[in-house]
Amino acid sequence: MADNTMSDITHTIQLSVAPVFLLSALGTTLSVLTTRLSRIIDRARLVEGRYDSLSEVEQGHARNELGILSRRARLIHRALTAGVGAALSVCVLITVAFVGYIVQANLGVVVAVFFIIAMGLFVFSLVSFMREVVLSLGSLRFGQHAVMKPQAPAPAATAGQKPPG
Repeated sequence: MADNTMSDITHTIQLSVAPVFLLSALGTTLSVLTTRLSRIIDRARLVEGRYDSLSEVEQGHARNELGILSRRARLIHRALTAGVGAALSVCVLITVAFVGYIVQANLGVVVAVFFIIAMGLFVFSLVSFMREVVLSLGSLRFGQHAVMKPQAPAPAATAGQKPPG
């Protein structure tokens, strides 16, 4: 009987290893998301701090940038919320697996439901993250404000005149 009990607990631990790896991936994702959110907040504070010293045209650009930063922050917030929900679901499914072992109950369906919830929330988190990245890249101008307009070609020399220069 002792061998059977040890075999059961070993099997339960083995089943909980995959969700633990999922927790690791979720933790890494949450770290990336919090870093992006803090950078968005820092940029928004910088733009807001300079706002009053800007010209009217520049204030219009600043309002536009703040709007984009606000949308990006909301997307990251959604991604973070879903990621935390996914991590909590994984923790609950691991707990349910061990409680099922302790009380000798077959809670496989409950574990499966929490795994499905965790994966759904993780997918939602990643989709929100990708939307934020697309919005971020779409707002870049890559130095367009510094690009000079092309100059008109120099007038062609007429017969008998020297070209300018």
